[in-house]
Amino acid sequence: MDKIMLTAGALYAIVLLRAGGTFAVGWLAGAGARRSRFAGRTSSAKFQRAERAIQRWGAPVVAVSFLTVGFQTAANFLAGSMRMPLPRYLPALFLGGAAWALIYATAGLGVLEVLRKLFAEHTALGVSAVAALLLAACAVVAYRRRAVPPSGDTVADEA
Repeated sequence: MDKIMLTAGALYAIVLLRAGGTFAVGWLAGAGARRSRFAGRTSSAKFQRAERAIQRWGAPVVAVSFLTVGFQTAANFLAGSMRMPLPRYLPALFLGGAAWALIYATAGLGVLEVLRKLFAEHTALGVSAVAALLLAACAVVAYRRRAVPPSGDTVADEA
């Protein structure tokens, strides 16, 4: 249990720094956009409505984003760039970050323990399992790259 709590604590510190830093970068990017040639777009009524909605209702989205893969950074950056107030953002960050840290600490340590036992008792099977995981990860990456057409290519270009 101590190993899980230590790992969760370290992961919690990491996620608070990473997500909080992403929020801060988003805040700065939003401030810069409001002073740039995009200032006209950021002052439109439609943008203002979206900004108010995110400021008011974005905290649950930020908290839940920690339970997803690949959406955390976007949610934190958007919360910052749309100037979500810190009293709304910080509780979402603390709650979502704690959930993320606990899930990754328990599941991550569980997977490592299974792999350790597998390598200790059946080395060939352990090597095969790691090779299969690596091949599966490579296959997913290759599939995703093939599924997204290179920028500039459209369906009209092929006709």
